[in-house]
Amino acid sequence: MQFNMADMFECVVDAVPDREAVVSGDVRLTYRELDERANRLAHHLAGKGVGSGDHVGCYMLNGNEYLETMLACMKIRAVPININYRYVEEELRYLFGDADLVALVYHREFGPRVAATRDAMKDRRAFVWVEDGSGAEAEGEPYEAALSASSPERGFPERSADDLYIIYTGGTTGMPKGVMWRQEDLFFAGMGGGYPAGEAAKTPEEVGERAAAGGAIAMMPAAPLIHGAAQLASFIAFWSGYKLVLVPRYRGHEVWSLVEREKVLSMSIVGDAMARPLIEALDERDYDTSSLMVLSTAGAIFSDTVKAELKAKCPNLTIIDSWGSSETGFQGSATEGSSPDKGFRFTVNERNSVLDDDLDPVVPGSGVTGMLAQKGHIPQGYYGDPEKTAKTFVEKDGVRWVLPGDMATVEEDGTIRIFGRGSVCINSGGEKVFPEEVEAALKAHPGVLDAVVVGVPDERWGQRVAAVVQTRTGASLDLEELDRHCRARVAGYKAPRELHLVEEMRRSPSGKADYPWAKKLAEAGTHKVN
Repeated sequence: MQFNMADMFECVVDAVPDREAVVSGDVRLTYRELDERANRLAHHLAGKGVGSGDHVGCYMLNGNEYLETMLACMKIRAVPININYRYVEEELRYLFGDADLVALVYHREFGPRVAATRDAMKDRRAFVWVEDGSGAEAEGEPYEAALSASSPERGFPERSADDLYIIYTGGTTGMPKGVMWRQEDLFFAGMGGGYPAGEAAKTPEEVGERAAAGGAIAMMPAAPLIHGAAQLASFIAFWSGYKLVLVPRYRGHEVWSLVEREKVLSMSIVGDAMARPLIEALDERDYDTSSLMVLSTAGAIFSDTVKAELKAKCPNLTIIDSWGSSETGFQGSATEGSSPDKGFRFTVNERNSVLDDDLDPVVPGSGVTGMLAQKGHIPQGYYGDPEKTAKTFVEKDGVRWVLPGDMATVEEDGTIRIFGRGSVCINSGGEKVFPEEVEAALKAHPGVLDAVVVGVPDERWGQRVAAVVQTRTGASLDLEELDRHCRARVAGYKAPRELHLVEEMRRSPSGKADYPWAKKLAEAGTHKVN
């Protein structure tokens, strides 16, 4: 056996067949039942001509069907492709074509969008729709009917550790791209070899053995499964034989109701955008949160203010703030005291380094800003984009590195101070301003609910810093007040020179900032506060 995700999942099923695997709405499935349903869908897709290397779109909200589809694809060596369910038709056409989809599994409510964009799929072999009560027109076969007509047995071709797993990025600074991972590489880089908090599995068979030795613990990957972080969290739970508790649509009260009912021990979210609804729900109603011991976050800023509010509501909660990306998997965790005014500092694993422009390691304590890089288990590149692959995946002295775009320095003690993505870096009079650093400072203001920072044209400085801000209910803000607030936390040249107030911040479902939207809004000046 190899480190193939379908093989390892089947090992877990055989080790704990009767343990609960998934709770999704009214659906409760054991590992055996989940495996059988995935087998049925796999056989259905195979019967439609879907096989090794083919790409299958997952255009769904959170639910057991999403996980079943991913598993079904892996069982027949096909590749599941995550599709953002908030995409409009133009974005869907791009993704359907860029990903070379041959099949699509989708919730019925998205039927009209599928009908309008299906022609972007050059090779259309299968459409399967999941009933959601919407009554929308849908093309293809009903999901449950497809499963009922197929075998629950396995009987699939031999798989490989080289089978691909593709994660389409959030597209915060441009169009999404598919990051291509070998499953074995992703298992170690993104899932900690099955056990992020302990020693990685030495053999694939060990995954099933550890699951059998573990307990029936409930975990909640609360973020949408269209986000790589939620997918990785789900499979990490599977490798331990845990129960996954899914939230179809992310709402604070629904999350806490499930935590209370299912005794969820661990939850994963994506930064402030997902933490705030949890806090607001606890302001409105009391829940029994005593079972929740660990909350992990990755993929977006988790500001000091929001952390403090959540800890005040759940004092026994341990918060794990991790750093990583679709191109790297897990890279490190925030150090004690990491904050906007002291800098975002992370301890990273031995596969990470900060490289200068010559791809040489930055000397610790030198103050040189370089590119955060990772070696070892890294992706193959971007699907269908050799030019971007060549820029992001580089090699020197026989070592291959991935450079996802994060700019950083190395402190004397070896910790990494991260500034943000170079692709959204603002150049103001020759000074570099990293939006994430300023955004975190803004979010520390009690009147700021959300903030995105962009650069706008300036005749003198080239660019000036502009802040797009959503205020908390009842709060009143002006630029002078925010300027004083920011200058106490970041250098003066980083403080916003413009303030643009919006009623609702536009973000992806996974909480990532939409920088192109914010930049366009700031340059238009329609929401500017003088």
